[in-house]
Amino acid sequence: MADRLMLLDTASLYFRAFYGVPDSIRRADGTPVNAVRGLLDMIARLVTDFEPTHVVACWDDDWRPHWRVDLIPSYKAHRVATLVPAGPDVEETPDGLVAQVPLIREVLGLCGIPIVGVAAHEADDVIGTLATQAGMPVDVVTGDRDLFQLVDDDAGVRIIYTARGMSRLELVTDEVVVEKYGIEPSQYSDFAVLRGDSSDGLPGVAGIGEKTAAGLLGDFGSLDAMLVVASGDPDVTDAAPRMSATMRAKLTAAHDYLAVAPTVVNVVRDLDLPDADALGARLAPVAGAARESLERLATEWNLGGAVPRVLAALDRAA
Repeated sequence: MADRLMLLDTASLYFRAFYGVPDSIRRADGTPVNAVRGLLDMIARLVTDFEPTHVVACWDDDWRPHWRVDLIPSYKAHRVATLVPAGPDVEETPDGLVAQVPLIREVLGLCGIPIVGVAAHEADDVIGTLATQAGMPVDVVTGDRDLFQLVDDDAGVRIIYTARGMSRLELVTDEVVVEKYGIEPSQYSDFAVLRGDSSDGLPGVAGIGEKTAAGLLGDFGSLDAMLVVASGDPDVTDAAPRMSATMRAKLTAAHDYLAVAPTVVNVVRDLDLPDADALGARLAPVAGAARESLERLATEWNLGGAVPRVLAALDRAA
């Protein structure tokens, strides 16, 4: 079987598991384990259906990096529970989920799935780097549209999009992005900058929505090209598509935002990370003490059939 890397946007998945599985599922001590159980079932399903040879759980070591906030202070500001001047801000997360994050890390370790994060960077940046440098086909599992910028049929990078739930997974390729938005995946980050995204606290350009952003990118190709035309440089505008005075005014008014937003929206692709094999990402059957521990936790943590399902999936994959 040809090698294929699966990159999990881990927080995206465990949040979905937390809200998708009843929180009445708890350990004997009362600790909820719905996100743990749900995440294991997701991994079992993904490994079985998409047959990766390698899996990495990509982690938010800093879900709201200060270097992004310094550029756009509203970035994810509505999700902040506590500001931490000397470290990563605390994200507003239900107490029942906070208690499960260490449990999730423990079961991923027992499954042999490496957890990879980088200081001052989001999981998106880890995903962007590993997907770009993989040297093999890549499936990125996420509910975050921002990662559509990574889609690349030629490089074998596609998105397994979870926003509609695990029963309605969507495989996002070049064709899907073009059909949905009228742009190429390589234009997606410019599209997001122009349109804005309230879920990330990105204001966008006033008066530019999805259709207008797609039309501008169709005409001009990139945000950089638009801004050159909007500047009114006659050496450029004479040979470029025409831009209305109204649109030129909108882009000019957003100059300060447009100068920094691409840095915030573009995922980092050049972090210093080992390759998938060096990370220990190749799937293998869980054996020995790790298997015994998982089987014990299945009972002690009330994980039901999720543990047998993920063990069987990893056995088959190997």
